[in-house]
Parts: sequence; C-alpha cells; structure tokens
Amino acid sequence: MLEFARWKYALIAIVLTFSILYALPNIFPKDPSVQIAATGTLVPDAALAARAEAILKSKNIGYKKIAVEGDKLMVRLSTPEDQTRAADVLRPEFSGDYNVALNLASNTPAWLGKIGARPMTLGLDLQGGVHFLMEVDQAKALEKRENTYAEEIRDALKDNKIAGSDVNLTSTGILVTFSDTASKNKGFNLLRLSIPKLTFEEQADGKSLAVTITKAELQAIADAAIEQNIITLRNRMQALGEPIIQRQGTNRIIVQLPGIQDTAKAKELLGGTATLEYRAVIENSDPYAVMAGAPEPLGSRLYYMHKQNSTDPSVPVLLSKRVIISGDQLVTATASNDQQSGETIVSIKLDSAGGKRMFRHTLENTGKRMAVVFIERIPTTRMVDGKEIRTFRETKEVISDATIQGVFGAQFQTTGLTRAQANKLSEQLKGGSLAAPVDIVEERVVGPSLGAENVKSGIQAVVFSFVFVLVFFLIYYKTFGIITNMALLMQLLMVVAIMSLPFIDATLTLPGFAGIALTVGMSVDANVLINERIREELRLGNTPLASIAAGYDKATGTIADSNITALLAGLAMAVFGSGPISGFGITLIIGILTSMYTAVSVSRGIATLIYGGRRKMTGLSI
Repeated sequence: MLEFARWKYALIAIVLTFSILYALPNIFPKDPSVQIAATGTLVPDAALAARAEAILKSKNIGYKKIAVEGDKLMVRLSTPEDQTRAADVLRPEFSGDYNVALNLASNTPAWLGKIGARPMTLGLDLQGGVHFLMEVDQAKALEKRENTYAEEIRDALKDNKIAGSDVNLTSTGILVTFSDTASKNKGFNLLRLSIPKLTFEEQADGKSLAVTITKAELQAIADAAIEQNIITLRNRMQALGEPIIQRQGTNRIIVQLPGIQDTAKAKELLGGTATLEYRAVIENSDPYAVMAGAPEPLGSRLYYMHKQNSTDPSVPVLLSKRVIISGDQLVTATASNDQQSGETIVSIKLDSAGGKRMFRHTLENTGKRMAVVFIERIPTTRMVDGKEIRTFRETKEVISDATIQGVFGAQFQTTGLTRAQANKLSEQLKGGSLAAPVDIVEERVVGPSLGAENVKSGIQAVVFSFVFVLVFFLIYYKTFGIITNMALLMQLLMVVAIMSLPFIDATLTLPGFAGIALTVGMSVDANVLINERIREELRLGNTPLASIAAGYDKATGTIADSNITALLAGLAMAVFGSGPISGFGITLIIGILTSMYTAVSVSRGIATLIYGGRRKMTGLSI
C-alpha cells in the first residue's frame, strides 16, 4: 500500500507557504534613485524633500516619489537616464552637509519587510556598481600595537614602583632601560609574567631589555586588523547602500557596492581617516630653534599649529613621541557650538582603557600643557605617464595647545576644530576606527545597463532550460511528468526564497545563475532515477502501488550518494572561495539540498495523493 504521513504533508504546506512569502519580494523591481544622506548631525526631513522637489521641477526632471526613508532622503525616478540627470543637478546643491549618491530603492511592500522578506542581493554583474580591492597596511597595525604594549610596560613598572626605568620605541621593537641591574632583574621577572605575549631579551649592558612581539601574537594582530577593518568599513558604507565586504587572502579586503555609481564619496569613506591624538607638550625646549635646524630633543617630535588671525599662522610645537590617547581609543565625537563664543566644541568619549590612561595623565600632570593633534589621511589620484596612480596624503596639525586645569577621564570636550573637521571626525568615528590604514589597489565601475542585460540574459537562460525540461518530462513521463514538474517548480521557488533570507550571506551573480541551472539539472537527474526505477519495478511484474513505493525507496540511497559528493564540492567553494566562486558554491549547496527534498519527499507526496486511494489499477501513466 502507498502511504505518506500526514505530518509530511503539513511540512510541505509550511515550506511552500514560506517559499512563496520570501520569494515574493523578487517580483517587485527596484527604482533607480538618488539618495541624499547627511554627513554630520543633520537629519533629512520634509523641508529637505521640498527643496529637492523644487530643484528637480526647475530643471524639468520628472520623478516618481520623494520621501524620507530611514535616515536618507530617497528621490525615486523612472529611468537610469533620469537618475543620472537628477544626481548631476542635486549633487552641487547639497554638497558639504549631505552626501548625494546613486542607488536602487526597494519597492517591497511594508508587510513583507516586517517578516524579514527582501529581494535577493544582486552582485555587481547583475545591477552594476563599484568594486574596490583594498590592502591593509599591516605595518601600521603593528606600530599601533607596539605603542599599546609600550604603555602597558610603563604602567606595569610604575604600578610596581620600579623606579629609574625608561621605555622607548626603536626600529626593531621596544627598548626598556633600567637604572641598575637589580631593577632590570626585578622588571624582567615582572614583565615576562604579566605580559606573556612579548619576548624579553637581556642586553649586553646588563641594564636593558629588548622587547619583541611573539610570532603567534604578530599573526593575531594581522588577523584582528583585517577583521576590525571589515566591520568598520561595513558600518561606514551603510550610508551608501548595502555593501558586500569580504576578506581576500592575508591582507586584502574586497568591497562591492551594488547599485552605486558614484565612487568619490565611497573612496573618501573607505580610505580616508580622520582622528585625534593627545600628546604632552615638551615645555623646556625651543621649537623655533628646532624648526631652524637644531636637533629635536630626545623623545620629542616637531609639529605645527595653525592659528587663525595670527601674523605667524604656522606655529611650531614640540610634542612628546609618546601618545597619551590614540585614535583607536576614541568611541564617539559629537560636534556642537558654544552658545557664547560660537566656537565649535567636540564632545569626546573614550573607551575604558583610554579613559583610565587620560585620567592617570591628567592626575599626574595638572598644570602642564597637553596638545591635540588632528590627523587626516586623504586618498588622492594623479596621472603619471598616462597611468592613474593612487596615493594618500596625510596631514598632522595641532589644533589645541592648552594647560590641563583639572582631572578628567573618558568624557571631555576639545576645541580648535573647524566645523568641517568636526563633522568629518564625527562621521569617521560613527562607523568605528580603522585598526590600520587601507589602500585602494584596484577600482572598477560596472554600469547599470550592463547589469540589467546580464539579469535579462541570466533569467532567459534559466527559464529556457527550465521550460525545456518541463516539456520533456510531460511528453516522456506523462502523469509522472506532471508530478516531476510540480516538484521542480517548488524547488526553484525554495531556492529563490532561501537566497532572499536576510541571514543568508549570499549574493546572486552570473555564476549564481549557473548554479541554479546546474541544480535544476541535478534535480532532473534525481527524478529520472525515481521514474526509471518505477518503470523497472513494473517490468518485473510488481503492482503499480508497490512499484511506486519500491521506486522511491530504492532510488533514495542512490540520489543521496550522488548529491553528497557535489554538496562537498559546493561547501569547499563556499568556505574557501571568494566573490563569484563563493556565490556559486552557496547557490549550489542550496540547490542540492532543496532538490533532494523535492525529488524524494515532495514528488512522493504528490504521487500518493494521486494514486494512494486507488486499489484496482492495471498500469501507471509513466
């Protein structure tokens, strides 16, 4: 007798409902749009929408809708041509306080969004956009960590009252010098136990320790720099859409922005850094003499401070090489204006370690001067012999040089920044601090028209292959051809639904379309095995119902064996590959799992519905 458990029918119904709901957003095409996002503390509102509307009307540019969506103002247009024209008109009008960029706006109904349903994420080859390959400066990451370890060593020696010690950074690591051998021995025993990630080597003078970082810790620093930069870049790029950010190799990161065509702001957010450093001022030295050519005092470095309304706009300042607070310890920076003077004030918040360090420094140095250094790293592009050369320009400017009036820790205020500098600092810190600078080593722009053509070609390839298979099954397997076709349609629906889930980190690319077509073919193989096995059972003289049951039972093991090997290959591509290779692997895995379920379980359930209640049959339509 042919049987199929009721709970299995309930599961099929649940899976089918789920698949329809989560595949549904893909039938709503996205609108070519221009998004206007604030770069500082401003928030897009109705007044901004009215201003954008007036500008577009004055230039006779039609639009579908202008509305605030989340933290952005979205101007929806009908065609990519209108999108480009609108961006060209709006960009100069909103430069400075707002960022204007091309994007694609979703048309998914709100009720679908509430259950987490969204369209599949399309790659650059399907909807256009920008692609960056970035390289992380591991040397800078190591330099930052050495500064941190130097501070830890100073704190440990000071807390344990080991006097006469001096900690300096050298070209090969950290050098700790003590006043005598006894202090050196005491410090050596203390440091090797309290900071095990460092190696300590006694020097020939008997009073010094050469400190280096262990190989395991060096690798951990490199990996941590990559991972933190990925998180930071993802947070920064949210203002421009839905970024695709992946690690490649040991020190590179791929950043893709599907739907975005404007690279200027993207490059500024990606490579540019704006941060602050707090350093002690060297009190008893003449910075003008150093500026004239005299040697810098030991442990100091010459900086310049720009003073407005001064006959000497670039004032030299000697600062300690030791950094009190570095940029990666800044959590937030919020700009505001002083109500009395109108001066820009930036409220700074440090992390816990930075707060403790600032508290200790101000406690021990009240009445002494401390300087604030504004550091900006700006990506630049220049042409050399007809080739585009990308470099970075780094500026370091002392923005404040004041006497410490009292003790403070994790929260305080800084003055001296212009409004533009304050907004840039706030914007950069909003997404987090980069663990190490990143350099753009490759940049590509894919036009939206090419992406649309790829989507059309990919859909046509999948549809034609699918229709051909459906027709073949109808002709060759008759009623069981209908059963197979229903299972195949459900499998395709499931693939689209799963690829659309927000927690599935999958991006559909052209290779992804190939993966879908391939899994359709593999699902066809599974159904052919089942149908041919049923035919074989009929030829052996079994009854129709027994042939159906035996066909499914005996074919299941063969289907599982043949699919598991392909599943392992897809898993390897998804885990170890990147970009299109990873996308193909993910699509392949999803397709194989869904095809095994629909071929073995769904088609059997349909066959049981059709033939399970019949008792007297002389043959099957197969």
